[in-house]
Amino acid sequence: MSELDGAIERILASYEEFGGINLTDSHNFPNRESVIGALADIENVIFPGFREDAGLERDSLRFVTGERLHRVVRNLTGEVLKAIKHICLTINRDGSGCYKYAEQIVIRLIDEIPEFRRLSLTDAKAALDGDPAARSMEEVILSYPGLEALLVHRIAHFLHSHGVPIIPRMMSEHIHGKTGIDIHPGAKIGEECFIDHGTGVVIGETSILGRQVKIYQGVTLGALSVKKKMADKKRHPTIEDNVTIYAGATILGGDTVIGRGSVIGGNTWITESVPPESKIYNAPA
Repeated sequence: MSELDGAIERILASYEEFGGINLTDSHNFPNRESVIGALADIENVIFPGFREDAGLERDSLRFVTGERLHRVVRNLTGEVLKAIKHICLTINRDGSGCYKYAEQIVIRLIDEIPEFRRLSLTDAKAALDGDPAARSMEEVILSYPGLEALLVHRIAHFLHSHGVPIIPRMMSEHIHGKTGIDIHPGAKIGEECFIDHGTGVVIGETSILGRQVKIYQGVTLGALSVKKKMADKKRHPTIEDNVTIYAGATILGGDTVIGRGSVIGGNTWITESVPPESKIYNAPA
């Protein structure tokens, strides 16, 4: 066993040399499983009965909803506290009030659930209206990855906009792995958005999308520059209302605006603004 003991010592030495560990006796970072568990509870409150292992009866709806929300407050508050603690300690050096502040953020998130429901139902209706293959709202809610990606984004964006670090990105990367749709929590997305198919869609941090935007698979809303000094600048495009962007289109740049009612064809490369009601496509060779 001496060889194993030697390997253990080398691994422990690497912890000291390189870091990359998450210990409770130092700055403790949020726990991924706990965050994803709270996210699942919130999704189940938003669409009760659609993502459950067992059936949900109307008589138990109040009890189940209350149980889930109490669990969200208990579990997510602790994770938010871990995420904001270093920020909170710069304001209150003794740490007083940090837990209460974290709890207030989670309560505000729960207060926003009726609005998340409204927005998600507008997204579901956009999918139903925009996809001839969709047969019902229920089918969209149960099976469309774009809808779930948008739902999780709206939750993550709320936390991001309230100054919570780390956790929004954990949520967005979780749903990215599940759906292939990568939306940064900082992106602002209007209602009635429809991401069709979705695989390979990338929407960058400072993107702004208006109402009734329709996006197909492989679309990138990205930055022209990836230099670190641009971190606090608007780097990603603005998409105005009623725009359709077809598969494989790449739209780059913080000053790039796609005008209202425009149609962007597949496999196009755009780095400049286009006026409203434009049709942009690649001419045949």
